[in-house]
Amino acid sequence: MNLADKRIVVTGGSGFLGRHVIGLLERRGYEHLFVPRSRMYDLTKETDIVRMLEDAKPDVVIHLAAVVGGIGANQKLPGTFFYDNLMMGVQLMEQSRRFGVEKFVSIGTICSYPKYTPVPFRESDLWNGYPEETNAPYGLAKKMMLVQSQAYRQQFGFNSIHLLPVNLYGPGDNFDLESSHVIPAIIRKCIEAIDTGAKSITLWGTGHVTREFLYAEDAAEGIVKATERYDLSEPMNLGSGYEISIRELAEMIRRLTGYEGEIRWDAGKPDGQPRRQLDVGMARDRIGFVAKTDLETGLKQTIEWYRQNRA
Repeated sequence: MNLADKRIVVTGGSGFLGRHVIGLLERRGYEHLFVPRSRMYDLTKETDIVRMLEDAKPDVVIHLAAVVGGIGANQKLPGTFFYDNLMMGVQLMEQSRRFGVEKFVSIGTICSYPKYTPVPFRESDLWNGYPEETNAPYGLAKKMMLVQSQAYRQQFGFNSIHLLPVNLYGPGDNFDLESSHVIPAIIRKCIEAIDTGAKSITLWGTGHVTREFLYAEDAAEGIVKATERYDLSEPMNLGSGYEISIRELAEMIRRLTGYEGEIRWDAGKPDGQPRRQLDVGMARDRIGFVAKTDLETGLKQTIEWYRQNRA
């Protein structure tokens, strides 16, 4: 799809990932961009969605808006995470179909995969079990967009795609310890410990579980490439293909921040899914997407951004 003359709505375009996607679209010369703001359009409400579509008149919808957070936030607000994400996705896709949108890009989540998915996670394994319990409501709500996408293509010929990005990080991330993911949480704890002279920091879980991380600018490139080049409802992973334990990650962040204190682990807190690493072959083969930013480089840039912007 040539997006040059298309009117593109990017929900969540003012958020962490959305700002990177909008920036890339602008750098590629795509001028007809519309970012619905939550204060004007509540995307959990059908009437607001309809009004937004009437105002923007989009040819393409990239749905990034989501209620997200780390393990603690998922445990505290499972109903909110399920309802808000489900209602936004299902109603937005339905109204986009009714409105005649040419292409709908839904952004799923790695949390949709079964708890004990064989590593590396292949798209064909997505339905082979129940997600990890702490984030299952969020993962299942997002997964329903895949079901809807495939059903709508079959019945209506509606062109929608479903992408599965792995854990994201980078400049502009959420560093609020009540709702942040693991990388910004560790970065903030290390830097605050340096400032206060604390001799130790405490992190959740055992640290033995593994994760894969994708720099937000790379994720934006994958999303834009898929919008331009991919037209099937078969889900597609977006990741770096690099797996690291949380203990190794914490040690890397400690070294990069210059924190010299002790890292303690609170094994009474949940670890989440035991392992995460994606098979990224489909994205490489079908849209030519390969992550460019290695983890250490991305962490350095994220740490520097936080130091300059934390006030």
